[in-house]
Amino acid sequence: MQAPRVRFAPAPTGYLHVGSARSALFNWLFARRHGGQFVLRVEDTDESKKSQEFVDAIVEPLRWLGLDWDEGPYFQSQRKHLYDVAIQQLIDGGRAYFCDLSAADSQRLSAEAGLREGYHGWSRDRNVADGDGVVVRFRVPDKGSTAIEDLIRGRVEVAHDTIDDFVIRRGDGSPVFFLANAVDDHDMGISHVIRGEDLLNTTPKVKLLWEALGYGTPPRYAHLPLLVNEQRKKLSKRRDSVALSEFMADGYLPEALLNALALLGWGPPDEVEIRPMAEIVSLFSLEVVNKGSAYFDLVKLKHINNAYIKALTPTEFVEAVAPWLPAHYDLGVVEALAGEVQQRISTLSEAPGWLDWLFVDEISEYDEKAWTKAMVKGRAADRVLAELVGVLETDPFNDSGRLEASTFEVGNRLSEELGARVMSQAPLRVALTGSGAGIPLWEAMTYLGKERTLSRIAAARSRLAG
Repeated sequence: MQAPRVRFAPAPTGYLHVGSARSALFNWLFARRHGGQFVLRVEDTDESKKSQEFVDAIVEPLRWLGLDWDEGPYFQSQRKHLYDVAIQQLIDGGRAYFCDLSAADSQRLSAEAGLREGYHGWSRDRNVADGDGVVVRFRVPDKGSTAIEDLIRGRVEVAHDTIDDFVIRRGDGSPVFFLANAVDDHDMGISHVIRGEDLLNTTPKVKLLWEALGYGTPPRYAHLPLLVNEQRKKLSKRRDSVALSEFMADGYLPEALLNALALLGWGPPDEVEIRPMAEIVSLFSLEVVNKGSAYFDLVKLKHINNAYIKALTPTEFVEAVAPWLPAHYDLGVVEALAGEVQQRISTLSEAPGWLDWLFVDEISEYDEKAWTKAMVKGRAADRVLAELVGVLETDPFNDSGRLEASTFEVGNRLSEELGARVMSQAPLRVALTGSGAGIPLWEAMTYLGKERTLSRIAAARSRLAG
């Protein structure tokens, strides 16, 4: 295969959808796998969305993901002169014509003629003059069909009598998606168009324009499977988490999200799913992409993200998690306890929930279920806390192993005295953290320190007595 040229051409919508990110990734993977070029193009012919804010909403997530492009970004809003030339060429060649009919006009004419709803070439022979509000329509051949040899879906053939004469220039003079794509793909030498299945129905129109403009051999097409949620419904911004900015804010690592996106419709031949991107590039093939819908599984995404978080060194973890940590956190303590936190979180935004208790002077709120289980129903909880005070007030808090042994010794001694098992760690945990679960106490206690440890035990005893 010659080195391909592929393009990612999103419309500015104010955010980058995971479906669009998956399309960008598959284009990037294909280009990198075959030593080709990845071109970024922004379809910003909509005047209301020609702002830097809309562009940044595309470019910044791509940079965050690490999907570097070789050319661009190109902007369709700066290429109107090329589209105007192509439109005039089609008009001059009798392949396009002016139309001043509204949608209501077309509907009325269809009803009067007893035809299905739609546009049935009403203005083909009316010799409409150009002017304000006048559109340009492409004259679809009356007979025959257009076939697409899709790299994923195989042969897709569409009869021309099912395609109405479609608009290629709006009434305000701006080009429509189909026309701009044909012109840009030809002008930029795009060899492969890899995009979502939802655009498959537009491909015959683009190919008709390509042929009418005399562009020669069209690009190869590959339409990626639809992304669906757990109800097998198409992902929707209204209903699902789909904006990349949400995943960035939640603390997903870009490498993990890329890994998960790569598995949406494609899978490595050895079925090892979590692996470096360099390996995914070397294994990627469009020919094995599934036709069926791809389930965007948030549970699986969290599992993959956890695997990537656990693989970070303590120093890397602190650097990655820092944006989610309050300013008063001691990053040295976070690094020392990183391994324990990394094992327990699926996203970086969860990290403060495991560490907050270490960086406050006192516990302001206790988990009531944990309090009831450990303190109210826990055997001899007040005796445990009292005994722990006696042991811990003479400890220098510089040996996590000794703190652990001293705590369990209290439980064992009281168990023997009372003739029933006494838990010593559970009431200590609730007293120190306000919760019944968390990272191991012992090393963390060396950073919490003796003063705060004893103060929290005293507060818990006071609450228990009250």
